[in-house]
Amino acid sequence: MKKLFPLSLILFGALLLASCNKSGNVSKEQAEKIAVSWKLVSNFIEPEGRFEAQFTIRNGSDFGLDGSNWKLFWNMSPRPIQSNKTPQPAIVEHINGDWYQMIAAKDFKLAPGDSVVIKYTGTEGVVKETDAPLGLYFVFYDNEGKEKDIVQVADYKIEPFTTREQILRGKMDLKEVPTAETRYKANAGFTKLGEEQLLKIIPSPVKLVPGAGTFSLTGKTNVYYQEGLENEARYLISKLKTLTGTDLPIQAGLPNKPSSEEAVIVLKTGKVAVNGVSTEAYNLNINQSGITIEGSDAAGVFYGVQSLLQLAPTESYQKPVASVGFGFVQVQDAPRFQFRSLHLDVARNFQTKESVKRIIDLLSGYKVNHLLLYTTEDEGWRIEIDGLPELTQVGAQRQHTSGMNANALHPGYGSGPVANEKDKHGSGYYTKADFIEILKYAHERHIKIIPELNFPGHALAAIKSMEARYERLMKEGKEKEANEYRLIDPDDKSVYISAQGYKNNVVSPARESTYNFFVKVVDEIAKLYQQAGLKMDTFHTGGDEVADGVWTKSPMAAKLLAEHPEVKGPRYLQTYFFRKLLPMLEKRGLKVHGWEEVALNKTETGAYLANPEFVGRQVYPYVWNNVYDVDLGNRMANAGYPVVLCNVTNFYFDMSYNNDPKEPGLYWGGFVDTRDNWAFAPFNMFRTTEETSMGKPMKQEFVGKQLMKPEARKNVYGVEAQLWSETIKGRDMMEYSILPKLLGFSESAWAAERKWENVADDAARKVMMAEGWNIFANSIAQKHLPRLKYINGGYNYRLPQPGAIIENGMLKANVELPGLAIRYTTDGSEPTETSQLYENPVKVSGTVTLKSFDLAGRSSRSSVVTAR
Repeated sequence: MKKLFPLSLILFGALLLASCNKSGNVSKEQAEKIAVSWKLVSNFIEPEGRFEAQFTIRNGSDFGLDGSNWKLFWNMSPRPIQSNKTPQPAIVEHINGDWYQMIAAKDFKLAPGDSVVIKYTGTEGVVKETDAPLGLYFVFYDNEGKEKDIVQVADYKIEPFTTREQILRGKMDLKEVPTAETRYKANAGFTKLGEEQLLKIIPSPVKLVPGAGTFSLTGKTNVYYQEGLENEARYLISKLKTLTGTDLPIQAGLPNKPSSEEAVIVLKTGKVAVNGVSTEAYNLNINQSGITIEGSDAAGVFYGVQSLLQLAPTESYQKPVASVGFGFVQVQDAPRFQFRSLHLDVARNFQTKESVKRIIDLLSGYKVNHLLLYTTEDEGWRIEIDGLPELTQVGAQRQHTSGMNANALHPGYGSGPVANEKDKHGSGYYTKADFIEILKYAHERHIKIIPELNFPGHALAAIKSMEARYERLMKEGKEKEANEYRLIDPDDKSVYISAQGYKNNVVSPARESTYNFFVKVVDEIAKLYQQAGLKMDTFHTGGDEVADGVWTKSPMAAKLLAEHPEVKGPRYLQTYFFRKLLPMLEKRGLKVHGWEEVALNKTETGAYLANPEFVGRQVYPYVWNNVYDVDLGNRMANAGYPVVLCNVTNFYFDMSYNNDPKEPGLYWGGFVDTRDNWAFAPFNMFRTTEETSMGKPMKQEFVGKQLMKPEARKNVYGVEAQLWSETIKGRDMMEYSILPKLLGFSESAWAAERKWENVADDAARKVMMAEGWNIFANSIAQKHLPRLKYINGGYNYRLPQPGAIIENGMLKANVELPGLAIRYTTDGSEPTETSQLYENPVKVSGTVTLKSFDLAGRSSRSSVVTAR
């Protein structure tokens, strides 16, 4: 084991740094005067597909830096670094994952008051401020080259992205440079609609018939509930209390035939079927007698409650009122898909229990009934497991280490050198009690939590934890116990690099202890479900992104392959791993979910083919890849697998809304906005996969590819949205990435098939989609987002920037969610709620700054347009 840098030596007080030069000791205050800035120079360098960037180090301290007394460490969106053609004062190197370092050249000198520029190149364009280096810190070394002290960079600046060469990803990028003018052009087809045209409920119910009249709900309205619906009744009165300010009286049982003087709310179950669906279905009726919600089951009643809450006037959420008016209406509704899910990654960057519960509330409000809680990854293990304390002692915290081979997790995503530092999001986990609380909270809201353990790849946190356990027990002389849950072949010399830049994140499929570990974790999590009063019947095994080259130089793998020649080589060991693991999970009565790779075989040419071996065995592949393997979802469904469609171009919430450098998020799969979440045809996916991540039309990519067979439509088990958390730092960023995208996703997951989904003619379909989206966008802006400002203390939803042009001195403005107010200034100040309201083209001069505002007073980032 490499020596782990002791936390006690980290410099965060008035400790002195002993420099390795002749200038003597220097204080932390002096070390923090070393400023660093980073600039993306260009994405347009040769060969195509590379970028050039530079660091500038300004030595404001009173001591000098030389070629051996320092290194600079940081995290950045992982990209391979190229060798410099021109010698630089220092070298940028990739270490592991998204962890990088800068090493000084031997003749490096940076005297007090001087500055130096270090240039480097890498592959893949960099177009976002969230791609830039984060969590920078210096490590200082003594005369023997040993780590002595650490100082985080206090003065760090990311230079703005302003030029075409910085905003686009090279000549192959067909997107436009984002400006107020390009936004105006993109928004040109949107028009503001009147309230009577808005969707009253999202996702759209199967049938909604408004009536004439209003029911007035007060704090004295009685709530009756049928046996078995106490949970739904208590949930309802807790939500209605936010509207009326009082707890409504609640009574078990159904009322006698109500008199004309007593209007009531009734919750009951019965034989309800809508569109042929008799699970989670409901009828909601509001008339002069009150409100009746009849569900096919308790879940149906719960979803009827959610629709009722959306029918309340938005202003009643702002401040409790004595009487809340609900317009008469009849609603009949049931879901399109039985499986509607959000994947939430809390491993890359941790989210608190309270933040997860807020997301559960959101999901239930939009009728999403599963949450894939991604608690294990390379970068973190987030759940306490009895008998394996290292999983949280080691795997749940990130900190500076002496290198990638230390039995600890190095910094990731800007988490910095110190474990558990506030607001860095790299460390943390859920205790058993926390997890049980989350399970119960979700269950009360008809959401099933699906736990996950991603093997054989994406396993670094588990590997490091079990290596620390191994070392501890070996020191205690307990060799057998030490090997019980070990996950690697210590003599494996395989060279590989994962999609996220890891060189050591894959477990050994040749060790029995690997399988022992997996089922140990499964069994311990199952106990937590039992303690929550639930049964765990589904488990997600990950299985994605096992890199080429793994197990090729593993003696243990070579021995296994010699004993099992039918496996045919290292590339098939992933299938061997899943084949061996699956009966262990089946024995425990589990449905086995996993990424698409669990049901694929990889050929020698790198192509993925559906593996028929696991068809019919409760194996559910989640298919995300519809850009590099465009018909994979269709092929998997055609092969007989019950698939969960997770199309990256539609449902990846971590993909940035657009290519504005200040808009956070990733974009390897393209830019994904709320319309993309809404515009999804599950049985005709080619029609809603419009372009590559570079903006190239995809239509030609579909020639000769498999369509989904009509008889395979039943194999679409459901849909899932994903929120990977590489760029998600804390609650606000999480909610910003989810909202309003979740509303579009919920429409695709729950609402009945839209007519345009089956229209083959491109032009006709696009007209229909434009009309449908305009209604949906207006409904989001005018009705649904303002409500989110007040629920649960308010969510941090995103509002789009306005588009604007100035023609012949006249300002013209619009916005992609019509119904948002646009306000502007001409004096260089940021617009506020009291700034001039844009309503029609108006004469202006000079520079105009604009923002969009919703009815709750929240605003977007500003747009700027200048008269030419």
